[in-house]
Formats: sequence, C-alpha cells, structure tokens
Amino acid sequence: MGQGSALVLGATGQVGRAAVRALVADGWEVTAASRGGRRDDAWPADVRSVAFDRNEEGALATALGTGYDVLVDIVAYHAGHGRQLTALADRIGSAVVVSSGAVYEDDRGRSFDTQDEPDGFPAYPVPIPESWRTVAPGEGSYGTRKVALERELLAAGETLPTTVLRAGAIHGPYCPGPRELWFVKRALDGRPVRVLSYDGASRFHPVHVDNLGELVRLAAAKPGTRVLNGGDPEAPTVAEIGAAIDAVVGVESETVLIAGEPEGTVGLTPWTAAHPVVYDMGAAERELGYRPVVSYTGSLPATVADLTRRLAEGEWREVFPGLAKYGVDFFDYAAEDTWLADRR
Repeated sequence: MGQGSALVLGATGQVGRAAVRALVADGWEVTAASRGGRRDDAWPADVRSVAFDRNEEGALATALGTGYDVLVDIVAYHAGHGRQLTALADRIGSAVVVSSGAVYEDDRGRSFDTQDEPDGFPAYPVPIPESWRTVAPGEGSYGTRKVALERELLAAGETLPTTVLRAGAIHGPYCPGPRELWFVKRALDGRPVRVLSYDGASRFHPVHVDNLGELVRLAAAKPGTRVLNGGDPEAPTVAEIGAAIDAVVGVESETVLIAGEPEGTVGLTPWTAAHPVVYDMGAAERELGYRPVVSYTGSLPATVADLTRRLAEGEWREVFPGLAKYGVDFFDYAAEDTWLADRR
C-alpha cells in the first residue's frame, strides 16, 4: 500500500538523493525537484523529476499544483523560505525540513559563529539535547538564518506540521566537502605521519546521508511538529577516524599529537574543535523509533573508494569545492615537515 505523494526540494544534492531513495523504498510516490531537474541513476523510473527555482516568484506554488501529502525541504536556509512554505500550507499535508546543529550556542553565548575568536569555540553539554539554547534568529550567519527558518515553521505547527532535523557533520556520497579527504589523500600520497591538535580528541558528530534519509522517511510517515537532532550512532574522535581510514586504505601511519590548538595549518583538520560536539539522538529514537541504517565506520569503505576515484579527476580544490571554500591548504606538507623537523 502506498504512503502517499512526496515532493523533495533539493533532490539532487547529497541529502536529497538519499531522501528520495528512502521515501521510494517506503512506498511514497516521489517527485524530485531541483533547479536543474537532473535524475539520479539509482532512482527508479517512476520517480518524477521537475526543474524549478524556488526563489522565482510563484515557482513553488506551481510545482505544488493541487498539493502533496509531504514536502521534504533540504534547501531551506532562512526565514523567507519558512514563510514560503507556511503560505502554501493548504497544499502541504506535512513537512520535513533539514536544519543544522550549527544553531546551538553554549551557556556563555559562544557558537560556531564565534569559533575563530580567542577562546571562542563553544563548550556544549555532551550530548546536546534539542531543548538546548540556540543563537538568536537573524540574517547574520548560517546558524542565525537556520534558527529564523525553524521559528517560522514551528510557529505554524497547527496548520503545517513540520519535523525540523538538525543535522550534524554530513558525510556520504556526493559530498562537496568531504572531511574524510584529510586522511584519505594523505594515505594515498604516502604521507607517513599526521599531526593532530588537541591530542587528537576532537569530536564533531557526523551523520551519514542514509541516516538522514531514514530520519526523513520516519518523519514523513509520522507527521508532527518537532525538532530532532540528526547524527550517526557514534561520534568518533579525529584520531579514531584516522585509524579507521588507515585500516580501510591498508596503511599504517604515525600520529603526532599537539596538546593544544593547531599551529597554523599544522594539526588543523576539518573536525578540529577545542570542545566536543555531540548530538543527543534519544528524542529521534523515542518519537520516531529511529535506528541508524549505517555506522560511521561501516560507511568508510564506500567513502574511501569514492574519494579515491574523485581525486583522480583533478586537483582537490577543483574536485571538492566544499572544502576549498574555507581558503585553507589542508595539505600543506611543507609546513608539516618544517614543524616536525623543528620538533625533533
């Protein structure tokens, strides 16, 4: 028996592809929407693809037509997008909207927005519950815009039941900024050593796209107004990630630890954090019966194979724009060698 009709906005991104697959497998009649209208080869033939830009006046209303039982929005980023959905609530049975763990702030007002300031990295509780405080809504940053989006949607809960998913560090196929590249490229380049700051103990809770897809599937089948964290079953340290990737690649690297913060780019990784960032997944388990479909380490063989293939296509900054946008040379081997020589 079919579940009903589902419209997925941002269907060709890394999370959107996984959401479409999960919904189709659960019996939904899925329309996959994106600006380009492309298809994923893994989608069944009965997935309908449509092209439109939600930022064009009237485009979303046209795409909704007479309505859908559930709308899954992967690409909602600010209050205006929230108002766009609530204005069309009469054509949407319920919604599932992806937000971010970047919305939280600690009890001193520190958040991801302050992480580059002296002593600016937030010290959250471990794990962070959904009830924890957030930054104020606004237009100043990614986190403040996501909070503004959330509040628009949650305020309209009676007319548009919405599940907000606060995603952790997303990884998996089609990721434009795969953090795992930091270790995979070093292994492939034959680097015998890696340097990790904060004693390699940094933790930044990952979430595989298939686990987010599972959360989308469960929330679509059980409409309601709620906020849920999105994370993998484990939040490994950066040292544990490095060891796990080495095991997949088949190399054995020496790890050198810095007790404190990175020294320039030396010891800096895409997971580097002065304090752990771990999301509480208890609410998703209780409210939706959520069980992860893949573990972080279990996903690594496919990730390593994909990154190895993509690295062969060109220079890493061109192939992985999501990492290049930070303007950091994550592979400054000369700086590492100089630091190591001085240390010895």
